[in-house]
Formats: sequence, structure tokens, C-alpha cells
Amino acid sequence: MKLQISSGDRQFLLDTASATPDVEVCGLLLGTGGRVERLVPARNVAHDPARSFEIDPATLLATHREARGTGLAVIGHWHSHPNGRAEPSARDAARATENGQIWLIIAAGDMTAWAPHSSGGGPAHFHPVAIEVA
Repeated sequence: MKLQISSGDRQFLLDTASATPDVEVCGLLLGTGGRVERLVPARNVAHDPARSFEIDPATLLATHREARGTGLAVIGHWHSHPNGRAEPSARDAARATENGQIWLIIAAGDMTAWAPHSSGGGPAHFHPVAIEVA
């Protein structure tokens, strides 16, 4: 499995994360298969946005509705890690579900992609997903 993203979208995500380094920024990935066609930034409505993210439910619902008629789908989401590590945190593992969606994580000028898989009722584990920048 790999994730394809344009160099412009990659730069947008890196710039967005570096512009607000003290809080987690987040959004949705729209695309087909493993190709990102569009980024949808979302407000982080988490109680403590410096340590967690929660995509604004209104943005989530509107994006799913909008995607229905376009041939695109929500293929994952993106968020930043102010701690400087572009890898899933324990909090990410506790919230992840095995739904085929990608977790794109941005930190310290780096970007990584992950696919969660279930671990029999406990926290999810993640497999790295290769990123291809076009």
C-alpha cells in the first residue's frame, strides 16, 4: 500500500503544521484508492488541542456528503504532532480503528503515513505506508 500526494499538497501540510507549532492541526484526505485529490482543513475541536485532535464534526459530515456525488471518498485524515515525532502516539493508537483509512502525521518538517490494524480489542497497531510525492 502507498499514498500518492502532490508536492503542493505536501508543502501545504508542512506549512500549516509549522504555522501553528503549539497545537495539533488536522483535516481530511479526499481521493480515490491511495491517491490524495484534495485536502480539507478542519478545526481541531479537542479539549486540549496541544495534545490531541478531534476533527470538527460539521466539517466531517459536510465532507462526506460532498464527496458522495464527486467520485471521491474520505481516504483518511491528517494531523500534526507538536511533540516533533511523525509517528502514531499512544493516544492515536487508542482512537484508531481498522477502517482502511490513512493516518497522515506531520511533525518537525517531516510527514509519514500509517494504516491502523486491530489488535484484538486493545489499542490499534500501525503499519507504515509509503508516500509517493508527485
